[in-house]
Amino acid sequence: MSQYHLAKTTLIGGLCAGVLTLAGLYSPNAAAQDLQIKFGTVNQPGGMQYESAAEFARRFNEKMGDKANLTVYHSSQLGNDKEMLQKVKLGTLDFSQPSSIMSTIVPEFGLFDMPYLVKDRQHAGCIAKEIVMPKLAPKLEAQGYKLVAVWENGFRNITNNVRPINTPADLDGVKLRTPRGIWRVKMFEGYGANPTPMAFSEVFVALQTGVIDGQENPYVNIYSGKFQEVQKYLSETRHVYTPSFPTASLRLFNKYPEDVQNAIMETAAETVPWTYEQAGIKDGEIRQKLIDGGMMFNEADRASFVEASKPIYEEFAKEVPGGDALIEQALALADGC
Repeated sequence: MSQYHLAKTTLIGGLCAGVLTLAGLYSPNAAAQDLQIKFGTVNQPGGMQYESAAEFARRFNEKMGDKANLTVYHSSQLGNDKEMLQKVKLGTLDFSQPSSIMSTIVPEFGLFDMPYLVKDRQHAGCIAKEIVMPKLAPKLEAQGYKLVAVWENGFRNITNNVRPINTPADLDGVKLRTPRGIWRVKMFEGYGANPTPMAFSEVFVALQTGVIDGQENPYVNIYSGKFQEVQKYLSETRHVYTPSFPTASLRLFNKYPEDVQNAIMETAAETVPWTYEQAGIKDGEIRQKLIDGGMMFNEADRASFVEASKPIYEEFAKEVPGGDALIEQALALADGC
């Protein structure tokens, strides 16, 4: 064989091998094997949002083996809730885990900011099953988000450095951090507080420096955020139950192989009862740790808060399309579904 023909044969063979290699790299099977899924949360280890995400990741990765891997990035490593939701919509982040901020995307999610709406975790599960997934999740999809389940953030309580909070009157003038949901702000304005929306990652320093007087969160978030180190009073109000909403980028989710999509949905649903069970256990344990750590504890007069909350229900029913019907349906699920 001449030198020319040998070089030509070598070149063609190399090109063919390269094409085959590229074809292998970009084949559906190879893509699935290389699929890396990023899940961002503002929550720290120890909080229910993070723990739920970690359990979800553990179960999902166990099912997928080498086909796909999901990694949880905690403590706002990938941004605050607002930033991560923007990334999810654009398709530059696979998952985020918003809570109260969800009402800024779909106003009907403000339902969960109605004080004392949710009786217990069974009730929360019924609202998720009968209202959130069939009625609100499609509204999120229209905005570019895929809600895969409804997990827990928790029943919220108030901490501050001014005074014990027994009735709404005790909140008068208290600078209180809230999430970025409009209805939480309106609720605390109605109670007489000075609500200050702020990213969770900024709260500790704001409390430490006196920029704000207090905040409200589930016990696990208070403890994992170390707020007990910079807060004196712990008042059990349980004024709002907030879920967490594991939310995928619809753009990215639709590109996953079908078996990965199915595994995500199945595993997210399987994580729900685990989340409720763990949250119930942690409530009592963490409350005692906060008290043992030196916080002054009191149980608030919830009846006075319920009475003071009537105007916010009326405003939600008036301002949110179908709000009145949503409230009525949610309340009707208090005894089961």
